Amino acid sequence: MSEIRIKSRTNNLGYHFNVEVTDQNGSTSHRVTMDRDFIMRIGATYEPEQVIRKSFEFLLSREPKEKILSEFDVTVITTYFPDYIEKLQKLLQNDPSPIV
Repeated sequence: MSEIRIKSRTNNLGYHFNVEVTDQNGSTSHRVTMDRDFIMRIGATYEPEQVIRKSFEFLLSREPKEKILSEFDVTVITTYFPDYIEKLQKLLQNDPSPIV
């Protein structure tokens, strides 16, 4: 199982995350952006870090950490996985973490 560590910062343009994914084979680093409206577009008001964590869980269930882009905006995930938004919403709804 992979460990996902997230460091975030916010500016006028949105959210910026440094994500490290570690497993028994090593670690990878990823820089991810997300605009402020993305959370509202997915139909709820979740913590930004929660959305990123669930996005990485989604990605890791479909490909190894080494295949995940090193830098991307979360919206690009739908280019590779058209079911991303639908699956993300389900992952978030099933997450016991608090909602904003």
